[in-house]
Amino acid sequence: MSVIHNQCGYCGASMRITKLTCDDCGFAHAGDFYTPRLYRLNPEEQRFIELFVLASGSLKQMAELLGVSYPTVRSRLDRLIERLEDETRADDRRKQKILADVDAGRISAKHGMRMIDAL
Repeated sequence: MSVIHNQCGYCGASMRITKLTCDDCGFAHAGDFYTPRLYRLNPEEQRFIELFVLASGSLKQMAELLGVSYPTVRSRLDRLIERLEDETRADDRRKQKILADVDAGRISAKHGMRMIDAL
């Protein structure tokens, strides 16, 4: 089994999940799935969050773990916060598009709610 990356190894564009398969029975579900915000971050950003949690949110401990200065860790955290805010705004735009599709009758309200819940 290979590690999932969120960027194309060929061109660098964002990847999306289009198929899920059960390890036990092999049942597969294909579609165009939205991915969680944390998945949309690059591997370095994901690793930073993992270390941040393991360090109980201590930027001082993060600096020690990473071997960098406190201001460097603070700067990385600030960039990560901006990135997550961008992703939140993108999800809000997706919600508005889904609601517009429901209003226009392109998708059912039930399907729209499932799509919004998946964001």
